[in-house]
Amino acid sequence: MEIFDCIAAVARPVHDFGDEFMSDDATAAIGLRAGFAPGRGFYCRGRFGVLGEAPAAVVQAVQGFLGPDLVATGWRAGRPVMPAEEAAACYAQAVRTWGRAHIPADVDVEHFNSLAQRLIDTADADSLPLFAGWRAQPVPADDPVGAAMQRIHVLREHRGACHLAAVRLSGLSAREAMVVNLGVEQAIHYGWREPRPAAAALIPRWQRAERLTDELQVPLYATLTARQRAEFTQLVDALTSTQTS
Repeated sequence: MEIFDCIAAVARPVHDFGDEFMSDDATAAIGLRAGFAPGRGFYCRGRFGVLGEAPAAVVQAVQGFLGPDLVATGWRAGRPVMPAEEAAACYAQAVRTWGRAHIPADVDVEHFNSLAQRLIDTADADSLPLFAGWRAQPVPADDPVGAAMQRIHVLREHRGACHLAAVRLSGLSAREAMVVNLGVEQAIHYGWREPRPAAAALIPRWQRAERLTDELQVPLYATLTARQRAEFTQLVDALTSTQTS
């Protein structure tokens, strides 16, 4: 399988499976049990806790695609509950718990973990701090299914960080990219205030950003053979099929 074909095949399933985890009521319930109030506190403090005790403005600059008020409110709401490092560990546990509930039982997670870890280890994390933070999170050796979900999350953070860089290189703001990609209503849902409909001239810029994102991921997938890329694509498809194990 060619590199760009593999990248194109796995990008959407990895992104969407991560979205399912993040938006699931079961994930929110873990946060509530950990002491977080309803809202975005667990999400922001947990997902971005790998950055350490950073100011909200720094967290916003690193993650990019969510509206600044949403990030600032969630980050500050979660701060009294637990330190950033502890919140990130709690969120990682939630990632693994969700994976155990949703990854089909017949997936070869051991082979997936081997290939996914090769990609993660290969990645150059320069200018990708959120990915670097998640890559540094411990992955338990005795929970292969949960570990597979955590690696899906880490790979999702890699593409997201690459995409933010590509968006800016293409002359778009993160808000503009969200509107072009998802529309005004979804941009509002993700915390952007009064976003305007996308001008037609912005669409080619967003398309360029998508191409650049793929190009930034080439070094990862170049480490796999054509056969391994085909296997990885099949494993991602099987893993993210959303059947309950």
